[in-house]
Amino acid sequence: MPPDVQFIVAAEAVVLGYGGVVHVIQLVAGGFRPYLWAPAWLAIYFTSLTLADPLAAVLLWTRRASGLYLGGAILVTDALANGYATYALPGGGATARISQAVISLMAIAALASAPRVRPWLLPDTTRYGIRRAARHPHRT
Repeated sequence: MPPDVQFIVAAEAVVLGYGGVVHVIQLVAGGFRPYLWAPAWLAIYFTSLTLADPLAAVLLWTRRASGLYLGGAILVTDALANGYATYALPGGGATARISQAVISLMAIAALASAPRVRPWLLPDTTRYGIRRAARHPHRT
């Protein structure tokens, strides 16, 4: 795996792992319902990231293509959810706007880098459940 791809994979895995830690802290500090300010659907989404973020990070860290796809989906939907929470609900201040912008930039970076990263990741399984070796287009 080229150094730039290693950096991209590591950075995205760290971002997703950090997100998982943040959501665990919010659950510990806020109890079972840490997002009382949010509509139920948004609170459920944010709570689900407690498991989804670390899962995507581990899959990506272990070079699974599903980690790339799940991580991209998480970052895009998280940017959208935070945009809604920041701009459509009351109470979104300057810090919330900055945080939402950062998450949006991370989502754009994940999507933009995915075509570079994907060829270097392992497929999860074939339809028969047998793992195949990754195709490395740049390997001699």
